[in-house]
Amino acid sequence: MKRVSNPGRRPWWRRLTAATGMLTLVATALVGGATTPAQAAPWTPKPAPMTTPWTAQVPVDNPLPEYPRPQLTRPDWTNLNGIWDFAVTGRDAGQPSAFPDRIRVPFVAESALSGIQRRITENDKLWYKRAFTVPANWTGRRVQLHFGASDWQTTVWVNGTQVGAHKGGYDAFSYDITPQLNGGTNTVVVSVHDPTQTGGQAVGKQRINEVTPHPGGGIFYTAASGIWQTVWLEPVAASHLTRLDMTPDLGDSTLRVTARAAAAGGRSVRVTVSSGGTVVATATGAAGAEISVRLANPRLWSPEDPFLYDVRAELLDGATVVDAVGSYAGMRSIATSKVGDVLRPVLNGQFVFQTGTLDQGYWPDGIYTAPTDAALRSDLQAHKDLGFNMVRKHIKVESQRWFYWADRLGLLVWQDMPAMDTAKTPDAAARTQWEAEYHAVIDQHRSSPSLVMWVNQNEGWGQYDQARIADEVKAYDPSRLVNNMSGVNCCGSVDGGNGDVVDNHIYVGPGNTAPTATRAAVLGEFGGLGYKVPGHEWYPGGGFSYEDQPSLAALNDRLVGLLDSIRVGQLPAGLSASVYTEITDVENEVNGLLTYDRQVVKADAARVRAANQALIQASRTPAPPVTLPTGQYISLRVTTPGHTNKYLRHFEQLAHTAVVDSGSDGLLKNDATWKVVTGLANGNCYSFESRNYPGEYLRHRDFRVRRDADDGSALFKADATFCTVAGTGGVRLSSANLPGSYIRHINSDVWLATPGGGHAWDNPATFTEDTTWAVAAPWAP
Repeated sequence: MKRVSNPGRRPWWRRLTAATGMLTLVATALVGGATTPAQAAPWTPKPAPMTTPWTAQVPVDNPLPEYPRPQLTRPDWTNLNGIWDFAVTGRDAGQPSAFPDRIRVPFVAESALSGIQRRITENDKLWYKRAFTVPANWTGRRVQLHFGASDWQTTVWVNGTQVGAHKGGYDAFSYDITPQLNGGTNTVVVSVHDPTQTGGQAVGKQRINEVTPHPGGGIFYTAASGIWQTVWLEPVAASHLTRLDMTPDLGDSTLRVTARAAAAGGRSVRVTVSSGGTVVATATGAAGAEISVRLANPRLWSPEDPFLYDVRAELLDGATVVDAVGSYAGMRSIATSKVGDVLRPVLNGQFVFQTGTLDQGYWPDGIYTAPTDAALRSDLQAHKDLGFNMVRKHIKVESQRWFYWADRLGLLVWQDMPAMDTAKTPDAAARTQWEAEYHAVIDQHRSSPSLVMWVNQNEGWGQYDQARIADEVKAYDPSRLVNNMSGVNCCGSVDGGNGDVVDNHIYVGPGNTAPTATRAAVLGEFGGLGYKVPGHEWYPGGGFSYEDQPSLAALNDRLVGLLDSIRVGQLPAGLSASVYTEITDVENEVNGLLTYDRQVVKADAARVRAANQALIQASRTPAPPVTLPTGQYISLRVTTPGHTNKYLRHFEQLAHTAVVDSGSDGLLKNDATWKVVTGLANGNCYSFESRNYPGEYLRHRDFRVRRDADDGSALFKADATFCTVAGTGGVRLSSANLPGSYIRHINSDVWLATPGGGHAWDNPATFTEDTTWAVAAPWAP
C-alpha cells in the first residue's frame, strides 16, 4: 500500500504569483470576526469520521484564503470565510433573535469542519450572521458581495435590508450592497433552506442521511446544506466588467473574447494576451460584442502541454481605463471527426483516447468542500500521477478554483449537470429552475480550456426532453461536445438520439459500445473494482463495490487487465473514451483507486500509469477493427506453441481442442467447423453456429464453453456472442456480456477465462497464446 504524501502548494498561476500573497493578507487583515455572544464557548471543529492529510491544516478564521475566481481577477478583495454566528430554525420561521451556535464558513452544516455536524432536513432553515467592515480605500467604489455557491434557496440581508434571494446549489451569485453599507461595522445575515431530495431541484448524489458513518447509502451520500463555497467582498467601479467569455478558434488562430460589463454605456474593451510577461496580441472592441484577438503560431493547450496564456481586459472610457481584470486562456479545439471511418472526438484536430475516472467530489471532513486548496488540487494531481488524461465530474459542479487546477495541470473535463431526484418526474417549475441553473453553470465555466464536454443527464435520473436539451446546450455552447444522456443503456434511461456521443455504462465492463454515423462511442462508467483497506473505511465493514477484490494484487491485476482490454479490443472496435469508477472511495462505496481519506493509494501507480499511457499511445495510430467473414464457414486453430495442430471442436456439447488433419474422420471435421454469423446480442460482434448442428451455437455457461441450441432468451444470445480482439497471429474472442473474458483452451478443455481471475482456467501462464485463435479454412466446407 502506498500512502499519499501531503502535497505542498505549487506556485499560483503566473500573473497572480505576486498578487496572491498580498490578497490573502488583505483578506486576513481587513475583516473583523463574527459577532459572537460573550457567553459563547470558543469554536472548535467536530471530529471527522476520517481525517485527510489536510484536515488539521484548515485555518479557523481564514479557511480557503485563495482568490476564488481565477478567470476574472482584481487586486482588491476581502474574504468573509471564517467563523459566523449560526442558528437552525423551522423552515417557515423568521430571523431568530439569537444565534446560539458558531459555524466555520464555507463548510456545510453536516460536515465536521463546519463545527456543526448535524443532520439538516427539509423542515429546517439555516441562519448565518457576521460583522464586517469595508476598507477605507474602497471609498467611491461599488461593493459586491459574492457567494461561490450555497445550497439551495438563499436569502441575504445587509444591515437589516434584504439585498437578494437566489435559488440554486451550484452556481455563483452576487449582490451590490453599496446602498446598505453604513460606513462602520456592518452585519450580513444569510438564510438557507435546502430540501435536498424532497424538493424538485438539482440535488446530485445528496440524500438526507445521518451525518456520522452508518451502513447503507449505496451510491448516494450525505447531504450538503447551506454555504459551501467562498463568500467574499470586492470593490468595483460603477462601470465594470462582469465576465469574460473566451473561445479559442484554431481555424484562424484567434481567441474570441466577449467582455460582459455592467453600466458600460457604449464603452470599449481592450484585450491583451501575453506569454511570460511578453505581449503577443491585443485587440479592442465594444463591450458585450465579440473581439477577435489573433495569435501568431499559438501554442496549443493539451493534457501533455497545458499551456495557458495570460489575458488582461480593460474597460475604456475613451483612453481612460475605468476597470481592468486579469484572466487566462488556453488555445484548443474539441470536435468529432472521422478517423479511419470511425467517428471519434478530436482534440486540436487529433484523436486521443480519453481515459479518466468518475470524480464525485466528496470529502469525509468537508463533505462538499475540500479542506484546503492543496486538497482540491490533489485529486486532480492523482489522476495525472495515474496516467489519466480526463476526469468526469459526476453530478456536482466544483468551484472555479477546481477548474483552474484542471486547466493548469492538464485534464480534460466532462462536466455533469447535477441531476434532480431519481424517483421523480420533474414538474414544470422544477424543469424551469434546472435549465436556468444549467445555463448559469455553463456561463460560469465556459472559458475553461479543460472543459470539453457537457453531460446533460445521467441514467435517466429526473429525465425529460433529452433531445431538446441536448440541442439547446449545443446551441448555447457550440464550442464543446454534448452528451445527451450518460448511461443510455442503463436503468430505464431514454436516449435523446442526438448529441456528439453515445454513452454506455457497463459494470464491470468494459463492454462493447458501438459508434454510429453521427455519434462517437464512449464508456461513461465502468469498473467499480473494490477493496476495503483496514483502518481506512468510512463505516468499517459496510463498504460495497461492483466487484470485490481479495487483495491489492488482485485489484491491480484486474484493473490493468481492464485498461489493456480497452486498448486491444474496444479501442480498435470504435470506443473513444472510458470513465473508470472511481478515483476515491466515497462513504460506503469502496470502488476508489484511493481511500476516502486520501491516505492510501490502492492502485499500483506505475502499472496503471503505464497501462493508460499505452492506451493513449495506441489511439494515436488506432488499429483497424478485427473482422470475420460473416455467413461463411471457418475453423479456429490453436496458436499456442506445441499445440498448433489442434482446433476448437465440440464433443458431447462441450467445447474442446483436438488434433485435426486431412486424415481425420468426417464427424471430427464437422465438429471443428463453425459458421460465422452476426452477433445474436450485438451486431458489432459475432456468433458461431455449429456446422453439423444448425441452430446450435458456441456459448459460455458457468465459464465452460459449450454448444447449445438457441432458446430465444436474451441471456442465451448474450452468452453466445463474442467480440473480436486482435491477437498476434490470430484473433481473440471476448465475451459480449463478460467483456475482458476470453475463450481459452487449457488442458484441451475450453473455458471463458479472465486475466487476473481466480479460477484454475485463469492461470496466467500462456494466457495470451491460449486465447488467440487462427482463423483457418473450414475442415467441412
